[in-house]
Amino acid sequence: MNAHDDDAALSQVAGAIAEPARTKMLCALMDGHARTSTEMAVIAGVSPSTASAHLARLKDDGLLTLHTQGRHRYYSLAGPHVAQAIEGLMVISRNSRQAFVSTTPNRLQFARTCYDHMAGTLAVQLHDHFIAAGWLVGDGTYQLTVTGETAMIELGIDIATLRAQRRRFACACLDWSMRRPHLAGALGAAFLQSALRRKWVTQDLDSRALGVTVKGCRALANRFEIQTHKQ
Repeated sequence: MNAHDDDAALSQVAGAIAEPARTKMLCALMDGHARTSTEMAVIAGVSPSTASAHLARLKDDGLLTLHTQGRHRYYSLAGPHVAQAIEGLMVISRNSRQAFVSTTPNRLQFARTCYDHMAGTLAVQLHDHFIAAGWLVGDGTYQLTVTGETAMIELGIDIATLRAQRRRFACACLDWSMRRPHLAGALGAAFLQSALRRKWVTQDLDSRALGVTVKGCRALANRFEIQTHKQ
């Protein structure tokens, strides 16, 4: 693919994202759940036929994946790389020339999903702790230290399996509400699943919000030196 083809492909994808109804659909799928075209029509505020056309465009441009289960058809983001790109665009869309004041609702700002990993204030604090504790090293693309690997294994995370996955192991994802990085990649996704299994956090069924449990508050304070309160 030459430079002209790269430019044309980028323009094609940018055009797919730019339409307001399609943007709403993509943002709604940032929680990692799959949804039907009927649900997406309601979310985008368009007719079912219009929603189907938008979803077809997003699928053809590689932003969505279609899942068929019996008579039901579900759509999800094509992968974490799409979620990370959308998160980055959310940052750019804010006016960086003004002093940054987040307008994100408090509960979403504190903890939410970013496709399959954790985002928000809590995720940024965890990312900072992992760096400060010497568990992660690197600049945007991370490696686990021996201490970090031991700590993650203690959380029930299978590091060998994560390293065998065909995706980035651990990387920074710029948080759009905090404008600072949180942990993404296979390790970020595994950490969120560990927190859910241990009932440190709970996930809303109808939004990206994560709630911190009483058990989670204790664990965050004792393991990661993060003081919080039950959400």
